[in-house]
Amino acid sequence: MTKKRILVVDNEQYIQEVAKICLETVAGWEVLTASSGQEGITQAETGQPDAILLDVMMPDMDGITTFEKLQANPMTKEIPVILLTAKIQASDRRRYAQLGMIEAIAKPFNPLELAGKIKDALNWVD
Repeated sequence: MTKKRILVVDNEQYIQEVAKICLETVAGWEVLTASSGQEGITQAETGQPDAILLDVMMPDMDGITTFEKLQANPMTKEIPVILLTAKIQASDRRRYAQLGMIEAIAKPFNPLELAGKIKDALNWVD
C-alpha cells in the first residue's frame, strides 16, 4: 500500500503541529499543512492529498467556504474532506453531511486517536 498523504488546514500552528506529529508517528502518513483556506486550496491542487482535515473557524476564508471552493475545482473536488471543529452539534453534523463532507472531528481531539478516526471515516484498511 502506498503511503497516504494528508493535508491539514488550520490557522492554529499548534493544531497543525500536533496533527502532523501524530499522523506521521502513529500512521506513518505524509502530512502537508496550510494556515489558511486559500493556502489549503493551493496545497490541495499541487500536493493532491488522499484526504484533507479542514478547520471550520478560520479568518478570511472559513472552512465551509474553503470546502465549497475545493468542490468547485476539478483538480480538488474528488479529495475527501473531514472537518476539524470545536462546534459539533447534531444539527452541524447533518449540515456538513448535506454539503458532502465525510465526517467532522471535534476539537480538541485525542492525538493518538486521530489517525483511527480518519481511517474509519474513509474506510481505509491498513
